Amino acid sequence: MSWAEILIYGLVISLGASVGSFLNVVIYRLPANLSLLHPPSRCPQCQTPLKPYDNVPVLGWLWLKGKCRYCRTPISSRYPLVEAITALLFLGIFILFGYQLRTLGYWFFVSVLVALALIDLDVMILPNPLTKLGVLSGLVFQSVLGWHAAGPIGIAQGLTVGFLGAVAGIWLIDTILVLATLLFRQQAMGWGDSKLMAMIGAWLGWKYMLLSLFLACFAGTIIGGGGQLIGKIGRFQKIPFGPYLVLGALLSAFAGAQIWAAYQYGIVAFYDWLGISLN
Repeated sequence: MSWAEILIYGLVISLGASVGSFLNVVIYRLPANLSLLHPPSRCPQCQTPLKPYDNVPVLGWLWLKGKCRYCRTPISSRYPLVEAITALLFLGIFILFGYQLRTLGYWFFVSVLVALALIDLDVMILPNPLTKLGVLSGLVFQSVLGWHAAGPIGIAQGLTVGFLGAVAGIWLIDTILVLATLLFRQQAMGWGDSKLMAMIGAWLGWKYMLLSLFLACFAGTIIGGGGQLIGKIGRFQKIPFGPYLVLGALLSAFAGAQIWAAYQYGIVAFYDWLGISLN
């Protein structure tokens, strides 16, 4: 690896960590209907504004040993963790897609996903402003990709991909929600999940939207079932589904093509084992 590559990777990591720092603000303030810009970052206990050198992503928390410089109140380790995870996601996207428009788009996409996942985890709400922003930006993203690939015709094609993905996502989750509610006689999912699914469909298209949902259900079954077995999750306890949808979307964005290829190979191999030809 050359020094130029090390420098570029360092810049990408720094950008991701800085975005992660802003996401911490969004995650805390948006559900509370607080301004994202004012007041500046401060200790939630003593209300002392943080110095710029205390607010450096990840490093500031390590330098302060996880405590406020002024009142010594412990600072949650989730703050540097969000910054580090966002930085790694940015780096992974850059390594995977390089100098492409998709890289810039996916940086924005994963940022919104991280914020939504943690807000849902905290307060079991998927805020409308973020999901609407996600859907609209997904349609813009598909349009820009289409224009870059095929000019005006590509814009129409991109909008069609994004619109169909968004509509399929919201209809699919709404249908599941209604049927599950009738079956279990209580609301089985939140309405925000359908908007998040629409956002995922707008960004990834209907095929990877379906893959995201499958992966989310699989992860939810494994984690939820494991939690019940060890007594951490009650049988009828409500758990947020948004983080699982976000996990499915991230896996689809990073490795969707490989997962589909493995699935298709498995189907062909299964039919061959049965002696059935698909040709």
